[in-house]
This record gives sequence, structure tokens and C-alpha cells, in this order.
Amino acid sequence: MDQVFAPWRIEWVERSPSPVEREECIFCALAASEAERENRVVARSEHGFVLLNDYPYNPGHAMVIPRRHTGEYTALSEAQLLDHALLKQRTLRAIDAAFDPDGVNLGYNLGPGAGGSIEHLHAHAVPRWEGDTNFMAVIGDTQVIVEALEDSYDRLHETFAAQEGTRVPEGDSGDAERAVVVDR
Repeated sequence: MDQVFAPWRIEWVERSPSPVEREECIFCALAASEAERENRVVARSEHGFVLLNDYPYNPGHAMVIPRRHTGEYTALSEAQLLDHALLKQRTLRAIDAAFDPDGVNLGYNLGPGAGGSIEHLHAHAVPRWEGDTNFMAVIGDTQVIVEALEDSYDRLHETFAAQEGTRVPEGDSGDAERAVVVDR
């Protein structure tokens, strides 16, 4: 099978590029944007943010991204590195609470030789379940996403907000329009 019928994707195909998509570095643009839900920014910290992947391997596939524009892990300052590590830890907790996976793949693609297509450091956190690889991906060369990104956003946002040391910015009506702020 080479195709899966997904008529709801036409909105994405026909959309006009947003100002965020026209920026030189998509992650720098997302770090500066306040359109949290629209851009799928789930949480923010002093030096970073958590973003749902637009092309997820599984529901809840998130990326933990430092605000600083660098493709080099070793270029992060101690404060940025600590913030990034703590944000990854909170992301793992939120994924566990929201999706109850059997495990999580957590990692980086550093440089083009490793599959890094964006020159801005980011860690992928991909929830995994025993037996989640099936014939569609293995034989059919087709990936099936079982949950809408908006639903994954709501689930992950809710579990981030429930963690101690996090808050939803003032003025939020509780409808997940603003990213959760992570305080240390």
C-alpha cells in the first residue's frame, strides 16, 4: 500500500506559509513567536522550549530545543545545558503521564551525516510501545499516525501543566492556548 486516505491534510497542503515558516531558522522563529498552540509549542523554560513534531513517528513525539541558535551540543553554556537537561526530564514525565508508553527514544541527530537537517540543536523524545512497528512501516513504507496533533498537544499540555514547578501564563482561559512555563 502506497497511500493512506487522509482528507483532513488538505488544509496543511493548501495553507499559506506563516511568518514562522519563512524565517531562516524555524526554531529561532518559534522561540520568538507567541502563537503557542498554532505552532505546537507545549512548554517553555528560561533557555528552551518543547515543541510537538509536525511529522511525528508516534503520538506525543516532541522536541526539546534550546533558544540559543547553535548546532553544537558542546556550545551550550552550563546554564543552557542544565535548563535543557531539566526540560528533557520534564518532557519525559509529561509524555509518560499523557501517553503511558512502554519506553521513549530520546536522542539527537548532530550534523548532516547523522541525519540532522536543521542546524539548531534539538532533542527528539519519541514515545514507543511494544509492538508499535507493524507491516505498514516495515513492508508498506507508509507511516500511520493514530492521533491528531491537536489532540496530542492537549494531552501533553495538560500533563506539563500538572507538574510541580510549572505554570500556565496569566490570562490563559485554560484552553491550552499558551505554553506551560517551567520554573526551576
